[in-house]
Amino acid sequence: MGNDKDLDRDEFDAAALRTALGRFATGVTIVTTRDRCGAPIGLTANSFNSVSLDPPLILWSLARKSVNLAIFEASDHFAVNILAADQRKLSDKFARPVDDRFDSVDWREGAGGAPVLEGTLASFECAAHRQLDGGDHVIFLGRVLRFRAMPAEHDKAPLVYYAGQYAKADRQTAA
Repeated sequence: MGNDKDLDRDEFDAAALRTALGRFATGVTIVTTRDRCGAPIGLTANSFNSVSLDPPLILWSLARKSVNLAIFEASDHFAVNILAADQRKLSDKFARPVDDRFDSVDWREGAGGAPVLEGTLASFECAAHRQLDGGDHVIFLGRVLRFRAMPAEHDKAPLVYYAGQYAKADRQTAA
């Protein structure tokens, strides 16, 4: 069992915390919106989670140091696109500085103009609901307006991130 005592900020080992948090496997998403000139904007994020079914709410977070923070803070709509394991190159493209991340990417216009990527496991078109202080991140809550999930007969393995790198997820059968 870990140390239960509260740590002062000076004693806190941020690198060790990051390593421990990395032991939680997450899916990989691309979150998209439009800037005030209408250009599509997107980035790779693994900080996505469901919040509520009634009302339908999801959340994701973005580092305050992100060059895209102001764009997402000003946006009325965004889309969260859940990636399949065979979309690793797409994840990498949206995770790095690239002149046009949408070049050669199939997408359609979703609610409020937010780009919805084609071929993903699922997508959630959202109206911005609330932004919350998350320390060195901003937490974005979105109200799901429309969603789409890949049909079961075409289902693929998800793109997973674990311990600082991509990983594989295997389905488990019931015992």
